[in-house]
Amino acid sequence: MKKMFAEIFVGIFLVAGFVALGWLALQLGEVSWLTGSNTYSLAAEFGNISGVKSGADVQVAGVRIGTVDELSLNEDAYALVTMKIDRSVEIPIDSIASVKSQGIIGDKFIQISLGGDEEVFRQGEVIRDTESAIDIESLISKFAFGQVK
Repeated sequence: MKKMFAEIFVGIFLVAGFVALGWLALQLGEVSWLTGSNTYSLAAEFGNISGVKSGADVQVAGVRIGTVDELSLNEDAYALVTMKIDRSVEIPIDSIASVKSQGIIGDKFIQISLGGDEEVFRQGEVIRDTESAIDIESLISKFAFGQVK
């Protein structure tokens, strides 16, 4: 009797563990058809995104509001950065997206400076008012070789 009780207890414990593991995997993976998507997609066009990688942070006032989902080149040869933005954050259409760096040689991220317009960007729209990355290496080489005026 004791052995059967122990086996039933272990079985219940294993089933509960598998259910918890499955729930955690679905939450972390953001399976939209089960959990409802917590993010929306927004893109931005840049002349230069040197150093920005997929998975980089998207920030407003230093607070992470999303991640860079995909990097591509559009038909006009601009870098197109597709971002996943938290649904709770509304971005006015007069906002500016910039490529920034964590420190002098740190990771690159996208900084969004919010505008004041009442109208906001919707799923899949493109931010065209952007500031590209500053190429530190070229600035240093210009300074070192006396090409700065």
